[in-house]
Amino acid sequence: MSTVGTAATLSRARPPRSARRTGYLIGALVNGAILWLVNISPGWQAVPFLTPELDDVLPLVNLSIVVGLVANLVYVLTDPPWLRAAGDALVPAVGLVPLIALWRTFPFAFEEQSFDWELVVRILLGLGIVGSLIGIVVALATLLRRPWRRTTVEPGALGTAERAASEG
Repeated sequence: MSTVGTAATLSRARPPRSARRTGYLIGALVNGAILWLVNISPGWQAVPFLTPELDDVLPLVNLSIVVGLVANLVYVLTDPPWLRAAGDALVPAVGLVPLIALWRTFPFAFEEQSFDWELVVRILLGLGIVGSLIGIVVALATLLRRPWRRTTVEPGALGTAERAASEG
């Protein structure tokens, strides 16, 4: 039997609330762990290829991580689709700022390497910037279309096969 015109094809089913909450909690814990590792123990200074210029962008990096952490904690409490779409636009928008700052400051030093790690890091930062921009556009489109999105099957929307089956 075809599912054309049914509610299953009109909206994607969300995972159960408990599964979503678990995912949000894991995300918040990971963000908290990253904050701890970068700022407290062992600290970013333990990474040999990072330079002291990272201090210039670290507040922006921390802000980005905190915004993601707070978003996940809010989602644990409530996660209607419109709020998720707004958060899915906000978090990468805030994350874009440290990515651009890292690109401009480039607090990385790859001395005496036989491989061009600087190029790899530049490519990864560029992909992060482009990916963030795409994510922002998609989230905004989702947020803007949500009020007009059809989530139920209207009378007469069933296809011929479904109508025959329901009458049959």
